[in-house]
Amino acid sequence: MTRPREDDPGTTAALLELGFEPARPTPEHLEDTLLPSGDHKLVMDRRAMSTRVSVAAIHPSRHLLEDAAGRAFGEMDRLIGLLNRFDSASAVGVLNSEGRIRGAPPELTALLDRSSAVHTATGGAFDITVQPIVDLLHRTAEEDGGAPDEASWREALERVDAASVHVAGSDVRLDRDGMGVTLDGIAKGFIVDAMAAVLEAHGIERFLIDAGGDIRASGEREDGSGWQVAIRDPRDGTVLPAALVMSGGAVATSGGYEARYDPEGSWHHIVSSRTGRSPGDLLSVTVTGPNVYAADALATAALLMSPREGARFIDSLPGFECMAIDAEGRLVLSAGWNGLTVTSQEEGVR
Repeated sequence: MTRPREDDPGTTAALLELGFEPARPTPEHLEDTLLPSGDHKLVMDRRAMSTRVSVAAIHPSRHLLEDAAGRAFGEMDRLIGLLNRFDSASAVGVLNSEGRIRGAPPELTALLDRSSAVHTATGGAFDITVQPIVDLLHRTAEEDGGAPDEASWREALERVDAASVHVAGSDVRLDRDGMGVTLDGIAKGFIVDAMAAVLEAHGIERFLIDAGGDIRASGEREDGSGWQVAIRDPRDGTVLPAALVMSGGAVATSGGYEARYDPEGSWHHIVSSRTGRSPGDLLSVTVTGPNVYAADALATAALLMSPREGARFIDSLPGFECMAIDAEGRLVLSAGWNGLTVTSQEEGVR
């Protein structure tokens, strides 16, 4: 007799309908709506990665939805356990404290390889080795809230060097003493893409995942239209300079307002590997593309460029578009951005 495949969505749904327990997440908020079509819409969210992570999905089987969403959140937790730089036991934590890691998990080496590719493509603007500067800014903010002293600044800058990260198979080495890597500009997007892959593997084709502005969409929502994503002005969250309708692909927004180290926002978690300073020309950059990890990393890189330079750079990449908001609140758009947007007075992501 042929055994049913447990990874087959149809088999999974049948087992769940027979009473097998699904993989249940621990959401802080859950909505379950029976739609006029007979489909179920399930919305789950949790706090993770310093933001709220939500999954909205539509499928005929409510049990399959809950199981797939639970497994997606489980994959999120697994990857956070590997990539969280604040956890000394994570793979990134070990690499930063020891300067090397043997037998690194493939997820870490894959992200380091992708980070290196984005570093090269952006002419060095995207650089995961700025961790010593970010740590210095954080310590200084906690101590007195002022700018770091010149000696400490120079010492931190000397530890920044993307060329000193070496990956050989599953072994990773940092060649400079006191180096560290931060995957904050790419890991969240990578995790959202992994969550999307879990949903798709379980036969869920209509969903939207939102991790604090790192968004992946697929298919149609309940009214047959695409998922609506509104982009906020970082100076005033009630102002929506653009709204997107998405039935596929990804969008990510990067901005210094996310983690400030001084009241004025002159110092924040995004810093230049060349100068060690945070950019002041742009407040935020939103990038659309086929996957979230690339949109996430490219939005970070474009924020470190001048407004026009960033838009021209995104224009040079097939399949990507961007909207930047400069320090005066003006919009700087890539050539194809307006073709993606719709007029909407509705707030937020639905």
